[in-house]
Amino acid sequence: MSSDTIVTRDVSTSGKRAGKPAAHQSSLLDRFLMQGGIVITFLVLAVVVTALMEPRFLNRLNLLNVMRNFSFLLIPSLAQMLVMTAGGFDLSVGAVLAISSVVTATVMLVAAQYLPGMEWALILLSLAAIIFVGAAIGLANAWLVAGFSLSPFMVTLAMMSVLMGIALYFTQGIPIYGVADSFVAVIGRGQFLGLPVVLYIGLIILAACIVLQRFTALGRHIYAVGSDQRSARLSGVRTGRTLAVAYVLAGMLAALTGFLMTARLGSGQSTIGDTLALQTIAAAVIGGVSLRGGVGRAEHVALAALFLAVVANAMNLIQVNSKYQTLVLGAVLIVALAIERLLLRRRTA
Repeated sequence: MSSDTIVTRDVSTSGKRAGKPAAHQSSLLDRFLMQGGIVITFLVLAVVVTALMEPRFLNRLNLLNVMRNFSFLLIPSLAQMLVMTAGGFDLSVGAVLAISSVVTATVMLVAAQYLPGMEWALILLSLAAIIFVGAAIGLANAWLVAGFSLSPFMVTLAMMSVLMGIALYFTQGIPIYGVADSFVAVIGRGQFLGLPVVLYIGLIILAACIVLQRFTALGRHIYAVGSDQRSARLSGVRTGRTLAVAYVLAGMLAALTGFLMTARLGSGQSTIGDTLALQTIAAAVIGGVSLRGGVGRAEHVALAALFLAVVANAMNLIQVNSKYQTLVLGAVLIVALAIERLLLRRRTA
């Protein structure tokens, strides 16, 4: 063997060894980003910067307020995640929230005449009503999207317009009072072990979504439909039924959020939830849910929802105009979309 050959092999071997650390570092970075590293970084920065800028942020009452707002964003964000993971969109979540708030207060107000003094019966009756309404709206969305192969964006946009019109026509923009006092005291503003009751409800739903995604056939089917609907159908997955379940679950979760917000506000209001579609899509995208479907984790979306709740609270504390708050939310969403595009290019490079 010649000395030239030996030198060549030594150079080649040393090049491979030199390249290993860089490749290893790149692999670690990719793994960190894939496992929610971006949203964790955003959240830590938001908490640290807000605490330094505004000491009132760490006040117990303020933290309780953040937890409540986080819960009200977490539940519909999980709803959005389910639909987006299945390859769709749901722009009607805010309208479903508003109409379920109106239904909650109306049912309590009317039923109180027939069930005087039975406040928990009123609460359960209104809960059953809004779950039915949310499921029906989700089923209608799924029927139009899957049955007629229509754009989920346009279908849910139209549904949002219809529902908001119904809610505003019925209420004329005036809040509906008559909500049970125990409903407000226990669920809307109540605490258990020093934490808001609505936070426990949100965390239970988060745990249920994690179990659904990781340990059930339905969760695997939702991922399969979102990744490639045609391949999923050829593999024996009932794509239409899977989409229907995703939209129905989303409708029910959005309706539940309206139910809980009614407890918080003490009245049914048709004007709430107007920016919820943007907020939930932002939480989903920041949490790593792909706009193309087939990718998304509930726990990452929860961290993104907490990040947005912290940012909104920070802007309120430093008295940022509400118009600029919407601007900031849009800017955050643009940044998240840009990061998703860069990560996609990195994976395919």
